[in-house]
Amino acid sequence: MPSDTFATNVQPDISDKIQTRPAWGAVFSMSLGVFSLVTAEFLPASLLTPLAEGLNISKGAAGQAVTVTALVALLTSLFISVAIRGIDRKWVLMGFSVLLIISNLTVATAPGILTLLFGRVLMGIALGGFWSLSIATLMRLVPERDIPRAISIMFLGVSAATVFAVPVGSYLGAMIGWRGVFVAATGLAVLALLVQMLTLPSLPAQGKARMTILFEVLRRPGIGIGMIAVLMVFAGHFTFFTYIRPFLETVTGVGVDGVTAILFGFGLANFLGTYLIAFVIQRSLRLALIMMPTVMAGLALVLTLFGGVTAVDALLIAVWGLVFAGVPVSWSTWITRAMPDQAEAGGGLIVAAINFAIAAGAGLGGGLLEISGPRGVFLISGLILVAAVITIILKIKPLGNDE
Repeated sequence: MPSDTFATNVQPDISDKIQTRPAWGAVFSMSLGVFSLVTAEFLPASLLTPLAEGLNISKGAAGQAVTVTALVALLTSLFISVAIRGIDRKWVLMGFSVLLIISNLTVATAPGILTLLFGRVLMGIALGGFWSLSIATLMRLVPERDIPRAISIMFLGVSAATVFAVPVGSYLGAMIGWRGVFVAATGLAVLALLVQMLTLPSLPAQGKARMTILFEVLRRPGIGIGMIAVLMVFAGHFTFFTYIRPFLETVTGVGVDGVTAILFGFGLANFLGTYLIAFVIQRSLRLALIMMPTVMAGLALVLTLFGGVTAVDALLIAVWGLVFAGVPVSWSTWITRAMPDQAEAGGGLIVAAINFAIAAGAGLGGGLLEISGPRGVFLISGLILVAAVITIILKIKPLGNDE
C-alpha cells in the first residue's frame, strides 16, 4: 500500500488473519445472504398497490416502508462496528439473517402500518449491518489476489435480485397475495441462514472499534475525496435510474410491456457486468474507476440529445446496466486497498455514502423532472458523472496493481 497516499502506521485488523486458501463456500453464503436481503428490500416496490389495499392505507404511506428501510440502513452502517465490538462476526452476520426472517414475518402478518414500519426498521438494521461488514468479511475469507473475484461473486446476489425480485414478486403477488410473497421471502432468508451456519468460519472481532473511528478515517489523505467521488458516481446513476420509466414512456414512447422488457434487459446486462468486472479490476482498478462513470456519462448525454428510438434506447440502457454493475464492486475493492486496517469502518462509510446518494439523486431528479422533463434529468445525471470522472482522475491515487 502506498505510504504517500494513506497513513499506514496502524497494524491491520484484517490482513493478519487473511485466509491462505479461499473459502468459496462462505463467499457463496455471503452472496446468498445479499440476494435474500436485496430481494426483501425490493419487494414493497413490486407489491405496493396490493400492500396498500390490504392494510387500507394510501400508496404514499405504504411507500414509507422503503424510506424507513433506507434511513435505518444508513444509520446502522455508521454505528454498527461500535455496537458489535468484541462479537464474532460469524454470529453477527447470522444475527442479521435472523433479523431478516423476523422482519419478513412481521410484514407478512402486519395488521396495520405501524407493524409494517416496525418490520421494515428491522430490515434496515439487517441491510445496513450486513453490507457494512461484508467487504471486511470477504477480506478474511480469501487471499488478497482473490478479493475482487469474491466481491464480484457477492454482488451477483444483488444483480440476481435486481433481475428477479420485482417481476417475480409481482407475479407471485397475483397468485398467493402480498403476504404470501413475504412468507416466501422468509423461506429464502432461512436458507441463507442455514448456508451461513454451515460455511462461515469463526471470525473473531479484531481491532478496537471507537465512536470516533469514522471521523479518524475520513481525515486520512485520500479517503474523504474518495467518499465524495462515490457520492457523485452513485448520485449520477440514481438521478438517471430513478426516472428511467418517465423517459421511456414520454421520450422513447413505449408502454408498460416495453418498459418491463427494457428494464429486464438492464438487469440481465447488470448480472453479466458483475461477473466481467473482476477481470478489469485485476488488470487495473484505476481503469475501472475511471472507465465506468465515463461511459455512463456518455450514455446519459447521448440519450439526452438523441433518445427516442426504441431499439437504440434499449441497447444504450442495457450497456448502462452492464457498466454500472462494476461500480459497487470497484469502489468496494478500492476501500479494501485504501484502508485494510479499518475495512469495517470503510464499509460503513461506503454504505452510508450510497444511501445518501440514492436519496440525493432521486430528490434532485424529481425536482428536475417537474421543471425540464426526463431529458433534463438525464442531462444533469451526465454532468454529475463528468464531475465524478474529473475528480477521480485528479484526486484518486493509484493503489495495488495500479502503482
